[in-house]
Amino acid sequence: MNNRNQLPTLTRRHVLKGTAAAAAASFWAGRGLSFAAAATTKSATPGNQPVPTGALTQIPITISSTATGSLPPAFVGLAYTKEKISGDFFATSDPTLIGIFNRIGPSCLRIGGSSVDQTIWDPTGPGSQSGLVAPSDVDNLAAFLDVTKWSCIYGVNLGGAATGATNPSMAAAEVAYVAKKLGPALIGVEIGNEPDLYGRPTNPFPNGWSFDEYIALWSEFRKAIVTLTPGVPIAGPADAGNPFTWTVPFIEVAGKQKVDLVTQHYYVANALATNATTTELLEVGLHKDLIEELAAIDAACKRIGVPFRMGECGDFYNNTGTTAPVNIAGSYTASLWGLDYMFMCAQGGAAGVNFECGGDVPGYPPLLNIGQAIVSVSPLFYAMLLMTMAGTGTVLETLVSPGSLNVTGYAVKTLSGGLSVIVLNKESTANVELQIDLPQSVTSAKLMEMTQRSSGASGPNLLATSGVTVQGGEVLTNGAFSPAAPYQLIPDGTQVTCYVPALSAVLIQVS
Repeated sequence: MNNRNQLPTLTRRHVLKGTAAAAAASFWAGRGLSFAAAATTKSATPGNQPVPTGALTQIPITISSTATGSLPPAFVGLAYTKEKISGDFFATSDPTLIGIFNRIGPSCLRIGGSSVDQTIWDPTGPGSQSGLVAPSDVDNLAAFLDVTKWSCIYGVNLGGAATGATNPSMAAAEVAYVAKKLGPALIGVEIGNEPDLYGRPTNPFPNGWSFDEYIALWSEFRKAIVTLTPGVPIAGPADAGNPFTWTVPFIEVAGKQKVDLVTQHYYVANALATNATTTELLEVGLHKDLIEELAAIDAACKRIGVPFRMGECGDFYNNTGTTAPVNIAGSYTASLWGLDYMFMCAQGGAAGVNFECGGDVPGYPPLLNIGQAIVSVSPLFYAMLLMTMAGTGTVLETLVSPGSLNVTGYAVKTLSGGLSVIVLNKESTANVELQIDLPQSVTSAKLMEMTQRSSGASGPNLLATSGVTVQGGEVLTNGAFSPAAPYQLIPDGTQVTCYVPALSAVLIQVS
């Protein structure tokens, strides 16, 4: 979680920049077909999936064999603030955290956040001390990564150079120890966190800051790091929200010095802003800025031949726990948004996403912890789980014809040769009957449903912060998950029919 409270409300609207962004925007705008969805009633089931109560609207979906992106291994990741390693949070003696990581892993863990620029390397310290990171803290992290088989993006202090709290030699010494202990699990060293926000009154370098000053300081730190540890992978810039004026120029300049992984941050809006609404999360058409940003970063990364990750992300930042929008941040709405967001990132060229975790204020984190304990699995985690269950592979062009309904769909040709289809029905009352045309003949098909129910409620509640399940199964804080058996569908050649109840998402897997 980052110190963004000094930020004015950030606009999510950017002017379209570059032909790559224009092409991406055109692609997404043209995904729907001209089709008037028809309301019908249905008495027969396409297998053993229950028929939703009420009228059904038929929606056709056509999946082609055209690739529009990819879902590589370790796509769905987590991010924690660096202060968490200065203690026993990542402890191999705690089966709870290991269990929850194993539920969606192996994947990629980012150690970052604002505490990166507030944490000092203490090579002779005892460890478990706030504001300091000692060898024993790194040892604990390395052991945790070894047990879970996760990789790591590791942040080191750059902002502390403003006061002399750190310097290139200290950063190089820390990285040398981290690289030795983490070995191949270390996939990137970020130098500083959200440097585009330096220069603000309560941030590093409050008396003035520029991109050129950043590059000069970053280059100095990088040189010291790679001199002491040749070949160590460098990542960055961990930009907060200025991809056109910060990340893309960084790629162009730093690429000449060698950067191995580009990282970008993204939040939909400020939780205190007027646009922190369910509509803002659920309407894909309002996310044009994300598409443009992904296109610009992807084009720049392709020019230097490196991948990029959305290294820190969530729905709404600046959750204080005292304002109305906090009821939306981290709610069931985020589960539905999260699926759209992950597929938009996959189709936009990202190699993965790292959702920000931790903290004791309910909000965007998919996992809520108090102190060293995970106390709650938030709704967003269920979107991550469903995405993980879909598998890795090639994202295929999926043409959804929803008429006026807010329905989106995506397909993945998995590495095993099967096909996973995820469809979201974001309508509050309308149930959907899908008629799916597939690019291959299938002999079997099964479906699992993500939905939400509060005690005594007749339907899902977008503002609920609990009660989310996948096929009736709840994820416990130790990662335990026992869903019911999938519904078995009856395919007909290259077609499959199924239902998507209001405010739910389904995962259809065919082979």
